[in-house]
Amino acid sequence: MTGSLLNVYQVLFDLLLRRLDPEQAHLMAHKLIEWAGRIAPARAALNLAVRWAAGGGGRPTYLLGRTLPGPLGLAAGFDKDARAVLGLTALGFSFVEVGTITRYPQAGNTPPRLWRYVDQRALRNAMGFNNAGASQAERTLRRLRAAPGGWNYMVGVNIGKSKVTPTADAAADYFASAARLARYADYLVVNVSSPNTPGLRDLQAANALRGVAEAARDGAARSLAGTGRRAPVPVLVKLAPDLPDEGVDDAARLVLELGLAGAVAVNTTINHDLGPGGLSGPVLRERGLAVVGRLRAALGPEATVIGVGGITTPADITAYLEAGANAVQAYTAFIYEGPFWPARVQRGAARLS
Repeated sequence: MTGSLLNVYQVLFDLLLRRLDPEQAHLMAHKLIEWAGRIAPARAALNLAVRWAAGGGGRPTYLLGRTLPGPLGLAAGFDKDARAVLGLTALGFSFVEVGTITRYPQAGNTPPRLWRYVDQRALRNAMGFNNAGASQAERTLRRLRAAPGGWNYMVGVNIGKSKVTPTADAAADYFASAARLARYADYLVVNVSSPNTPGLRDLQAANALRGVAEAARDGAARSLAGTGRRAPVPVLVKLAPDLPDEGVDDAARLVLELGLAGAVAVNTTINHDLGPGGLSGPVLRERGLAVVGRLRAALGPEATVIGVGGITTPADITAYLEAGANAVQAYTAFIYEGPFWPARVQRGAARLS
């Protein structure tokens, strides 16, 4: 039955979805998932259908103090404003990372800014952190957490620098966003690795990374003041695949020095000749695995490493876990494989374990 549903989606993708503008198709899919998540009977029915189609659940996974039904989460970039967490979880993602969210609202770069490469099962994006800003995300996340069962969902919040903010003042942006959002997050990710905000990747250098990571950590502590939560919100940094090995090592040392929770590896790559923006998909798999392995060796067994990049099959999930990841994330394969893919690939990974 799962194969039949997959074939139906592939036919739909080939006949309709691939003919739509990629960003418009994304917006349409996101709206449908958001709608399904907001209506409790629709959400429950969707979750039952997905689990039935997958033939069972995933492999229980421990991540940042929580036990999840499987190791696969949704990477940042799909749900930029945290509006579709419920629907995405119903589809089989064990956790959702929202964002990237910036201090100020911004429209992002001028379209076209999202391209498909069907033969490579890849996406190229030059979105530019289009989002409604930290204030709006704060209101959305507050509603999510205030609803009955609102804390049952594991949500990471990915924050980045606003385009209007000079690179020299980036720390203030990370502090402000963390101070607004950390109280609603299971973990916080400092994004210094997107290629689509001018100067952002310069913040991966150890001296610059120190300032923004400290600011996010301090902002997260400010966010929790008066909430009664005792444990700090875990803070991770997200690294680019194009960062050289010595840069990965520097980032790992800084994570340990600052007492951060760990790292997310990797973001999109600019190592291509297709045009502006970052490329995602299977092209990232080998470098992603290498960076995860390097981080695990440098950080030791206690730190958290979330692996991202080129995950399509159950074997890909297993490879990342064996390389040292505590959990994994995907995005691009979700677009190409369809709504039943998250639960199906999690079930497949459980069978391999």
